[in-house]
Amino acid sequence: MRLFQNSGLYPSYLKRLNQLAAGARGFAKRRRIFLDDRFGALHFLKPVLDEAPEAFFTNADDETLQRHWAREQGIQGKPPLEIILLAQIEHHRTEVFYNLDPVRYPSTFVRKLPGCVKKTLCWRAAPSGKADLTAYGAVLGNFSSILDTWRSKGCRAEMFFPALDPVMEGYGRGDRPVDVLFVGGYSRHHSARAKILEQVASLAGSRRVTYCLDSSRLTSLSESMIGRMLPLQKHRRPQAIANIAKPPVFGKQFYELIGKSKIVLNGAIDMAGTDRGNMRCFEAMGCGALLLSDAGRYPEGMEEGETILTYETGKHCLDQIERSLNNWDEAQKKADKGRSRIADLYSKERQWALFNRLLENL
Repeated sequence: MRLFQNSGLYPSYLKRLNQLAAGARGFAKRRRIFLDDRFGALHFLKPVLDEAPEAFFTNADDETLQRHWAREQGIQGKPPLEIILLAQIEHHRTEVFYNLDPVRYPSTFVRKLPGCVKKTLCWRAAPSGKADLTAYGAVLGNFSSILDTWRSKGCRAEMFFPALDPVMEGYGRGDRPVDVLFVGGYSRHHSARAKILEQVASLAGSRRVTYCLDSSRLTSLSESMIGRMLPLQKHRRPQAIANIAKPPVFGKQFYELIGKSKIVLNGAIDMAGTDRGNMRCFEAMGCGALLLSDAGRYPEGMEEGETILTYETGKHCLDQIERSLNNWDEAQKKADKGRSRIADLYSKERQWALFNRLLENL
């Protein structure tokens, strides 16, 4: 099988990648640096991570990467990135196209694929407005409610899961000096999560609480000396959060931070009803931290009180944190059990086997 997997970059991660790849020359070198940093690796299929000769990977929205490839192939001028992606697929003689960035490359793109492509799949585990993905053979995701939404739009939708990055096994084997870690975005629009984050931040006086937050330019400006003189109050984070907020972390840097943390705090945003199991759950458990997340319907292996802890309210969340930290030996047993269960259920081998079963039925 000639597999082509396409992904995409967060704008806030691109700065880190450009720093890591500052001296890189050429497509292969920049791609190698990206893959070695492990950003998004839970979604990358086994042949990609194994560098199998029949598998090709790219980030089609990484203009620097894509223009490296185009120049190396003798493509003249400055064609649109979509044209470069189509050329890569044709050059690779792709048979199976798996796209992690389908909103950027929806049905209109799929209809332009060369004839060598026999099967198309995409991952989309979030609401996507009016995006049309009906031309894909299947839309994959791990939230049943969102899959139902895609089905209502005329798509074939199938359950699929992230898989632990094998290198996670090497993280979190020593001391864990951070008591509570949260990594993600902060927005007042997600009111339930915002309130929880503010309440937990209040523990910073007695516990080591670390927040690594991806903030907007307006938030950064509003919290600056100049910004405090401007009418930007609605963009400022609560003081308890702003006092401990650090820049976002990604890739191996993120794995390392989870590995130094006892508890990883998670909270769903308003997108999937009671479905739970976002990427943070897999990342936290894969690096051996105790996952503390909001109550809901979790995938197999994430069992309340057995392998994870959940909370119903802000007070309940604070109680769970204090109880766990005060009885860390017992809490760590839950974390260790969770790590073992998740490693077995969501391995790269099982993910690849499931992907192949899906292909057989397309």
